Amino acid sequence: QVQLVESGGGLVQPGGSLRLSCATSGFAFSLYAMSWYRQAPGKERELVAQIFSFGGRTNYADSVKGRFTISRDNAKNTVYLQMNSLKPEDTAVYYCNAYGLGVQYWGQGTQVTVSS
Repeated sequence: QVQLVESGGGLVQPGGSLRLSCATSGFAFSLYAMSWYRQAPGKERELVAQIFSFGGRTNYADSVKGRFTISRDNAKNTVYLQMNSLKPEDTAVYYCNAYGLGVQYWGQGTQVTVSS
């Protein structure tokens, strides 16, 4: 059974930091590209950051470049998103995504709220 379980969301003040984790099981994690998406109320889901399966190449949305860092631990089947200098516009539900071998899987999401 495939599982992607996000954690680490919460309420943080502008300028603060959070670290999201996505623990996975049930598929060959090291062979999959892993991504973080987010969806704010009334908006479409958007790609935030992506890390590929080999070599660790990463991509980021322009809006988070220099502030967010995606990383993965293949031994723990876990992907992380370190979010620094958070802004109110980063408020959204953050979803973990695994893509590879012609399939993709989603986590249930974790809420991140940036507010004073």
